[in-house]
Amino acid sequence: MQATTTPAPATAAQGSTHGAATKTAGPGSNPQDLLLTALAPASWATVYAVTAALLPDNRPMLAATLRALPAGLVLLAVNRKLPHGAWWWKSTVLAVLNFGAFLPLIFFAAYRLPGGVAATIGAVQPLMVAGFSLLVLRLRTSLPVLLAAVAGVGGVALMTLTGQAALDPLGVAAALLAVTLIGLSIVLTKKWGSGESPLVMTGWQLTIAGVLLAPFTLLSEGLPSHLTGANVAGYAYIGIVATAAAYPLFFRGIGRLAPTSVSLLSLVGPPVAAVIGVVAMDQALTLWQVAGLVIALGAVVAGQFLSRKG
Repeated sequence: MQATTTPAPATAAQGSTHGAATKTAGPGSNPQDLLLTALAPASWATVYAVTAALLPDNRPMLAATLRALPAGLVLLAVNRKLPHGAWWWKSTVLAVLNFGAFLPLIFFAAYRLPGGVAATIGAVQPLMVAGFSLLVLRLRTSLPVLLAAVAGVGGVALMTLTGQAALDPLGVAAALLAVTLIGLSIVLTKKWGSGESPLVMTGWQLTIAGVLLAPFTLLSEGLPSHLTGANVAGYAYIGIVATAAAYPLFFRGIGRLAPTSVSLLSLVGPPVAAVIGVVAMDQALTLWQVAGLVIALGAVVAGQFLSRKG
């Protein structure tokens, strides 16, 4: 989810694939791939609001476990495929990065930070991915794409930050670490290629992460005495829409697009959240927020165009 988070050009050589092959994007990436991948961060843009409005207070581990384990078990039961060979340890590494560590951190940040602060921190993900792409894939991101990413951070900040935004140190640290982990995961997924289809890969990672999270949740938070209907609806929405449906699209995009192209799409999240606020919650946008929205979306479009040109 990325508080909504969100990350640039050239493709990496991919490992051997089994089953559904992963396509490697070139300069002419299909716009359909961009649009489908963008649906993932668009859905993650709603997670902070759902957490604040529907989930029990101060239970980040429970939220992380219930987001990962049920969705993972359902996908595993539907696909009926287990990892093979090196994909046992690769899936475990990616499961920890994408879910096992990321989800508790992001929910912890959601409980401690205003959505605007979290969104601004999440917007640095394209820069993280550019750095990891250089270190791991030896892919250098062009200066124009980096500038587009920086502009995206500024646009999100204009759109979401207010003068009353509180900077809880622990919340900020958790959000930064979460963004770092997901950035590394994008690059490693690109490096390793795909062992299976995105649905199968998502099922493996969610299940592994959920199994790892469950005992820590029981030890640190225990089970709630009861859940309200609103709590159940919130967990169901996050598990189905923002996880089981969103992550296969996200992993599909990683296989078909350049790493920074994928991460730049995360900048779609804050504008989507702003539009939802206007349409569904009668919120009004200031002139600065409208400017930030335009800058953020412009950075996404410019970053994709510049990546393809490069």
